[in-house]
Amino acid sequence: MITKQNVLELDNNDPIGFARDRFYIPPGKVYLDGNSLGLMSHDTHARVAEVTNRQWGKDAITSWNKHNWIGLPQRVGEKIAPLVGAAPGQVICCDSISVNLFKTLAASLTLVQTEQPQKNQVLSTPDNFPTDLYMVQGLQQLLGQQRCELVLEKEQQLADAVTDTTAVVLVTEVNFRTGRRLDVETLIAKAHAAGAMVIVDLAHSAGVLPVDLDAWQADFAVGCTYKYLNGGPGAPAFIYAAERHHAKLQQPLVGWMGHANPFEFTPNYSPAPGISQFLGGTPPVLSMSAVDAALDAFKDVNLGQLRFKSMQLSELFHDLVVQFELTSELTLIAPEDRNQRGSQLSYESEHAYGICQALIERDVVADFRSPNYLRVGFAPLYNSFHDVYLAVQALADVIESKAHLSERWQQRNAVT
Repeated sequence: MITKQNVLELDNNDPIGFARDRFYIPPGKVYLDGNSLGLMSHDTHARVAEVTNRQWGKDAITSWNKHNWIGLPQRVGEKIAPLVGAAPGQVICCDSISVNLFKTLAASLTLVQTEQPQKNQVLSTPDNFPTDLYMVQGLQQLLGQQRCELVLEKEQQLADAVTDTTAVVLVTEVNFRTGRRLDVETLIAKAHAAGAMVIVDLAHSAGVLPVDLDAWQADFAVGCTYKYLNGGPGAPAFIYAAERHHAKLQQPLVGWMGHANPFEFTPNYSPAPGISQFLGGTPPVLSMSAVDAALDAFKDVNLGQLRFKSMQLSELFHDLVVQFELTSELTLIAPEDRNQRGSQLSYESEHAYGICQALIERDVVADFRSPNYLRVGFAPLYNSFHDVYLAVQALADVIESKAHLSERWQQRNAVT
């Protein structure tokens, strides 16, 4: 039987427990929604205040040079690079995942079709995050099916579905609903053997899983910074492009910040060398400064220990769900094997939305995903084992009291 004392001992022996003090933890709350929005670090709070009060407030436009606002996309990209297994010069921070997917899809299709014009299919899964699929559909409308055709296959059959007409495989490493982790390295090898490229969506990986893009020989990757990287709501995303592709790259959203010499203001576009050619418009200084500061929370944190704690947290949560006899209401849809999942657990329940809302009323924050899934995310930088214990206690109270069956939960909020 797992006791409170057992849980407190885990916290006392946590080798990365010091990182929790780097974050503002909402008083009285257990926050298990880092897979949707990470918490704010103290460094981020201080940086945003400094940027608004001094840099923008006092130094104004001179801050583009004085405080190197102009270099933020590259500087933040270099901080993200070691978290995703990338050597310098291959990651840049800009735009959103959706926009970055459009860029990388167009670039990869062009690279493949220059040598193999018969390849037109973008292979993905029906349970991929919708924006990933929408971006392919939009590009398909723009280019025509003869150049871009979306083909969907189940996750389990994805590697075997690569054919001689596959141009690009678009895959999210961790399924946003189930939390299942795909074997991206094997998929990349299979795609490359067939002459296809791979774009990896790291939205639920970066900052919590041991990603190794260079070693995997990935072509492109995208990821967000507001989940496990804690950059703040709507913070800009990032792009990875393998250096071997830089010289031949063509991406369609060419803007002045991606120009080789943006302040020469020439009428004709000439791309910047390397990863900077993925830039478009002016970088959002406030939000990108927040990301820059947030990434400092990873200082002195061993990524192997981070992953191990993530697995411990999820395993403890489910063991407590079983101990409190909650499995009649909650069916685990995440893999049983902790090595095969990301840093979340997902449960199916007819009343998942009501359970989630009743938990929030008890100051335990999780989230809901359609059609009927309760998601619980674990951010090992700031979540404690005691957090997990308190969360499952609250979950047991919700189900025992039937609070989740309240008529109030028949109407869903705009954001679920």
